[in-house]
Amino acid sequence: MSKLVIGLTGGIGSGKSTVTHYFQELGIEVIDADIIAREVVAIDSPALKAIAEHFGDDYIQADGQLNRGLLRSKIFANELDKLWLNKLLHPLIRTQLISKTAAAKSPYCILVAPLLIENNLLHLVNRVLVIDVSEETQLERTMHRDSSSLKEVKAILASQTSRSERLAVANDVINNDKVTLAEIKRIVVSLDIKYLALTTML
Repeated sequence: MSKLVIGLTGGIGSGKSTVTHYFQELGIEVIDADIIAREVVAIDSPALKAIAEHFGDDYIQADGQLNRGLLRSKIFANELDKLWLNKLLHPLIRTQLISKTAAAKSPYCILVAPLLIENNLLHLVNRVLVIDVSEETQLERTMHRDSSSLKEVKAILASQTSRSERLAVANDVINNDKVTLAEIKRIVVSLDIKYLALTTML
């Protein structure tokens, strides 16, 4: 791996978008696994057609896009359906992640993946940066942001790796509980200096 790739991860509601925004302000390219996951099921894509064939046309909206809400409910309720979907999408997403990190023009790049650990993507990165918050903060932020119920958010949390498991693989940690945006920005600037120094060692 010739380019320094920083894997940025954290549970739902941890503040990953805020942190990546500050890295982008510093001119660092960000490759977002969630965005790629949406791209591989774009209108008329082979993956979207496979989903329609497997689950039915109800999972495609009138405008031709994937009905994400319906599919999310389906896979949360059925482990076999979730496994089938992962088998279809994960190789496609992984291929794009490898391609985009290799093509990044900044001195190092950030690969944002909420499921970096769960989806076995650690081998794609040199270092892991974890955005860490308490479960109480995750619940509060996500319910406020997505207008989700407590039950829905808890189900998402249960599907993600635990806080302790994320911290166990972390090289760097940003604690995003009760900190100001100015403090987060200052931490990102210091990490940028650190990562730039590391690029000279590759």
